[in-house]
Amino acid sequence: MFGKFKNTFLIKELRDKIFFILFVLVIFRFTANIPLPGVSISRLQELFNSNQLLGMLNMFSGGGLSNISIVLLGVGPYITSSIIMQLLTMIVPKFEQMNKEEGEAGRQKFNMITRVLTVPLAIVQTIGMITLLKSKGVIQNLDAFNFVIMVIIAVAGTIFLMWLGELITEKKLGNGVSIIIFAGIVASLPTTLMQFKATFDSTQIFTYIAFLVITIVTILGVVFITEGQRIIPISYARRARGGQHYGGARTHLPLRVNQAGVIPIIFAVSLVLFPRMIGQMLMQMSNETFSSFGLTLTNLFANQWVYGITYFSLVVVFTYFYTAVIFDPEKIAENLQRQGGYVEGMRPGNETAEYLGKVVNRITLTGSLFLGLIAVLPIIIQAFLPGAQTLTIGGASILIIVSVVIEIVKQVDAQLVMRDYESI
Repeated sequence: MFGKFKNTFLIKELRDKIFFILFVLVIFRFTANIPLPGVSISRLQELFNSNQLLGMLNMFSGGGLSNISIVLLGVGPYITSSIIMQLLTMIVPKFEQMNKEEGEAGRQKFNMITRVLTVPLAIVQTIGMITLLKSKGVIQNLDAFNFVIMVIIAVAGTIFLMWLGELITEKKLGNGVSIIIFAGIVASLPTTLMQFKATFDSTQIFTYIAFLVITIVTILGVVFITEGQRIIPISYARRARGGQHYGGARTHLPLRVNQAGVIPIIFAVSLVLFPRMIGQMLMQMSNETFSSFGLTLTNLFANQWVYGITYFSLVVVFTYFYTAVIFDPEKIAENLQRQGGYVEGMRPGNETAEYLGKVVNRITLTGSLFLGLIAVLPIIIQAFLPGAQTLTIGGASILIIVSVVIEIVKQVDAQLVMRDYESI
């Protein structure tokens, strides 16, 4: 392991890529700490302390929301745009053809549409967030002119981070957007440790030990599920061409237990946030009926049981849904048949597609339940360890951190192996 780490920095090209990514992340963290004008820090802290959902949004924004910075929404609108475009590939055949069949030119065009769609999404989300923060007294003395300026600055910040993320992705050491979110999570750790130090209670030592054990078990579980695969044996028929025989090889098709990654949690957060935000807006209205309905809606989703069950259920449903988007058994069976391959014990074509679909549905059950548990882990911990309120195991945060680290290590290993082959 130490030999690979040493070789990583001995190779100039690889070393330059790593330092470039670190430099980009420094720029990101600098922008995430430049606040918008007119922000009340005390009201902001009160709002975040009383609303766990904002903490989740802050995580996916890369940490810019907690400071009401010029990158207020971070890469959130770009993630939303990517999700919408991926969903459209199921509905609009032209998008599916563009993304999968037109090669590199088609993918570039698809990515350009995703970038363009990010702009109106960023405008809508920024307006909604600033309106919410204004209603809570976090942003004060906001007239129409300053409101427009704030929206322009925040949208420009999102586009800037989208560009930084693509610069990171071009270095082929991981997904740039994921690395930016990863940097935002890691940057919040010192603040969390300082809060823990300030509120440390020696009488709660066994609670802290239990918290540490659960954290370690959670990390091990995330690694196990993230790397978990179901291996499908594949054989290729022998072919004779010009007196020579080809094929006859055996390989395998790896099916990941968690093919959807953290995307279902992002979907679920968006829907779980929506009723509560609508309720808070309705509470501000002068109409008594709307105000009463808003209060009922807000109190309903403020209940930890209702919130937890709804959140868990949405994550499970979206895991199946997103897996169906990115994994097409019929397409895989068709490609195998075209290449002369077949799943051992299965006939090529429809029987293979049905078998792959059945296997994916079974392993997705494990992945979906795991993601659901990860999503509601903070609620479970606070219910069983009430003495550790200042510490929260963010299951989604751990999932992102572990996934990004594993991906970076794999990419570095792949580039080291490639250079070893070149030297041979």
